[in-house]
Amino acid sequence: MKLSIILLFFLLPCVIQAQKKDKKLQLQIEHLIKGFNGDIGVYIHDLKHNTFAAVNADTIFPTASIVKISILTGIMDKIKKNEMDYHQQLVYKDSLLYAGEDILGSFKDGEKIKLSKVLMLMLTTSDNTASLWLQALAGGGVRINEILDSIGFKATRVNSRTAGREQNSNNYGWGQTTPREINIFMQRIVNNEILDTSSSEKMLRLLARQYWDEQAMSQVPPGVFTADKNGAVDESRSEVMYVNNGKNPYILSVFTKNNKDQSWTNDNKAWVLTRRLSALLWKYYSPSSRWTSNLP
Repeated sequence: MKLSIILLFFLLPCVIQAQKKDKKLQLQIEHLIKGFNGDIGVYIHDLKHNTFAAVNADTIFPTASIVKISILTGIMDKIKKNEMDYHQQLVYKDSLLYAGEDILGSFKDGEKIKLSKVLMLMLTTSDNTASLWLQALAGGGVRINEILDSIGFKATRVNSRTAGREQNSNNYGWGQTTPREINIFMQRIVNNEILDTSSSEKMLRLLARQYWDEQAMSQVPPGVFTADKNGAVDESRSEVMYVNNGKNPYILSVFTKNNKDQSWTNDNKAWVLTRRLSALLWKYYSPSSRWTSNLP
């Protein structure tokens, strides 16, 4: 295990360097995002041809709910080590409540729920009460960050409720990452390279079950496999999505911050741009497809 981690640190830069920029796609992306009122970062990886397009790909952005991929990794590490069981019973306590419209917060003190269902709530409905509970069960932000560091991630971190990360929490909120690094994170899940094959496969299945499917996912035909997580806070809208269209799979990560438009509707400028980016990629990588989305 230690040898594989050491090799990862040496090989990861080589993998990145081996990718070639798709100049045609790069121009289309730059044209599409021009004039956006905020800071934007984009990383697109064509998994078939190992090409990419990127804008501000190594800039740190808030994750908002995308931090839940990091929390998931912490829980899967516990399961891998037999310190937790995927279907074990947990007992909900009122002290866990995080104010909002979350499903888990409607539970009564002392009610039982399986770990697998708490994971589903965190990833499918983005339940914050479930997520903070799981963060604690994983050993807290410090432990999760140790795991992230051990598997080669240097920019992706949990900040909230994490000792020593107070300034980062003030700057970026619950978590932080870069468009490139979260894209690599998703690719390594797809390639069964996070923790082990069993862990990666379960992570991919969980990320494929999304309630919040009206942004990047809405621009991909419903019969195509996608794994996704998006996140939003007042000044930020972001998403990472893997699309397996069969012939030419790809991963899109788009992050924004300091957005002028802070509305909470589907026509928020950052969400509109996210959908347009996703639509562009679907047409670019699936040129023979005649499918069009009913969401602009």
